[in-house]
Amino acid sequence: MSSPDAVVAAETATELSRAGTFRSLRHRSARLFFFGLFVSMVGTWLQFTATSFLLYDLTGRATDMGLNAMFQFLPMLFLGAWAGGFADRRDRRVVTLCTQASLAVLALLLGLLDLTGLVTLPVVYAMSFLLGITNAIDNPARRGLVTELVPPEDISNAISLNTAVMTGSRIFGPALAALLVAPLGTGWLFIVNGLSFAAILVALTRLSPDSLHQTPPAKPGGQPVRDALRYVRDHGQLLVLFTVFTIVCTFAYNYAVVLPKMLDEKWDATWSFGWMLAVISAGSFLGSLSIARLRVVTTGWFFLSIICAGFGNIFLAWSPNLLVAYLWSVPLGWSLGAMVSTMNSLMQIGLPAEMRSRMLALTAVAFLGSTPVGGPITGWIADNVSNEWALGYGGVVSLVCAFAYFSVRSSERPSNGG
Repeated sequence: MSSPDAVVAAETATELSRAGTFRSLRHRSARLFFFGLFVSMVGTWLQFTATSFLLYDLTGRATDMGLNAMFQFLPMLFLGAWAGGFADRRDRRVVTLCTQASLAVLALLLGLLDLTGLVTLPVVYAMSFLLGITNAIDNPARRGLVTELVPPEDISNAISLNTAVMTGSRIFGPALAALLVAPLGTGWLFIVNGLSFAAILVALTRLSPDSLHQTPPAKPGGQPVRDALRYVRDHGQLLVLFTVFTIVCTFAYNYAVVLPKMLDEKWDATWSFGWMLAVISAGSFLGSLSIARLRVVTTGWFFLSIICAGFGNIFLAWSPNLLVAYLWSVPLGWSLGAMVSTMNSLMQIGLPAEMRSRMLALTAVAFLGSTPVGGPITGWIADNVSNEWALGYGGVVSLVCAFAYFSVRSSERPSNGG
């Protein structure tokens, strides 16, 4: 069945059909992998938050944080789709093992540079760029490996749980950074992140190939990246979803660029940056779980997440005080977790198994690879227009996309029904 037909059938059949939110965890491989990933990702978000503290201490400019985001995610934009094809032709467990070990080395190196006083703005940019190259290769391989941890009927749930683990770790990582940055300094936080990779490395070495539901590697040759893009292009509803997803990701989720400056200048609360990220991440975690509990994932949830992104950005930007800002951080985070989980699941419907990593890589390119565009724009607006509009414009873009998406779906519904 083609992808559009499958999506429509899913929507008209059992939209509210549910099965256990954590059903993938009955498989040992999934339990082992997700535990290791969670520990490692807590360390990753510890480093992400510490890097923002370090950059703001070095320059105090949102533009510089936007540029750092550009260097970190630029490799995803140019290498992400290619890396998906690369992962489809290799043993995903082995690729993930190598990339995770490389990420550990980079974190330890950054920590040593910071502790020895050798860290500068160009050094941070260079380390972020190397981190981005490694993550571009790691992302599709690791996410493709998730689909091999469980049998086919649980793939959608495993993907949603993977997003839940990623977003759940974002609750603890920034919170730990907020607690530890003053007594330890950013350098030791980078070291802690490097050590946290031991959890995922041990988990990967203990995954038995016999326990995985591996698919045969894609055949060499051909045009793997263009094949994936053609697949999206030839399935009209997927093309609409992917286009809207890319636009919203580009402009609506750059809050980490502007929040340190906004919290400092608006509420004199730079210290709360880590806590704010933790609250947003708690919302993302709830959004991921709300999708994971569904047996069938529909585009209605995608539409709802875009609306939440719009209002979340706008009301957070113009919150009258810090408490209200915390409250509006929850729906903003919910929209992120729900939208990413929904998009990843919808992209897998009717998809040939040998293309899974490539399609997951495309969503990663849209989500992370769009940051080199949206990050610097958001930073420039914060420094030259206002902190409020640096968040608010992303909300406006999201609501416009939601209206356009709804209009397209409404115009297509009669032909689908016929």
